Amino acid sequence: MDRYSRDFLLQHPEGVVVHIGCGLDSRFDRVDNGLVEWYDLDLPNVIEIRRKFIGGESGRYHLLACSVLENTWLDMVKIPSQQRFLFIAENVFVYFLEDQVKSLVLMLRDQFPGAELIFDGWKPFFVWLGNRQLSTSKFAGLLHWGFWSHHTIESWGEGIHFLDQWGFFDQPEKRMDSYRWIAPLFRIIKPMCIFHYQLGKAAD
Repeated sequence: MDRYSRDFLLQHPEGVVVHIGCGLDSRFDRVDNGLVEWYDLDLPNVIEIRRKFIGGESGRYHLLACSVLENTWLDMVKIPSQQRFLFIAENVFVYFLEDQVKSLVLMLRDQFPGAELIFDGWKPFFVWLGNRQLSTSKFAGLLHWGFWSHHTIESWGEGIHFLDQWGFFDQPEKRMDSYRWIAPLFRIIKPMCIFHYQLGKAAD
């Protein structure tokens, strides 16, 4: 996710990034290029914890305390003329229903033409498998949405274009050496990947 964010900012240094379901992630501090306008979005109770333990807004960094499934946050985002948007959703969409994800993606396409979207997606079998473990947890919510192919999202509407995807073990990662025994299986099955899309065409 950090690499995708940095790549986006290399191409669009003064772009706008909205991190959906930011939790307590510190990605802004890791990838800030000194020009990006950044929005961390999460539910009000999560943003309250961020303010308490991490800090509040400053300069180009903003907090949005609401659900991304509500449209209230749209009025809080400054839309600079001819600036490109990147939307990041890490470990978020898998907890939504497919209709909710589809509605959100189409809304982003219509409201922010030319925007890029990166998110992690699971295959349905592994959603089911994950829920077998999560069903006994007192703290984790159940997973809902999975899909077999990147074409699923493209089929939702005109102008949604698959750009690329990244899977664990696609490239050598020294920090993953201790898990290399499972690498062949992950390369073949790809139970979870990070997907990269463009939503519509940017205005000239």
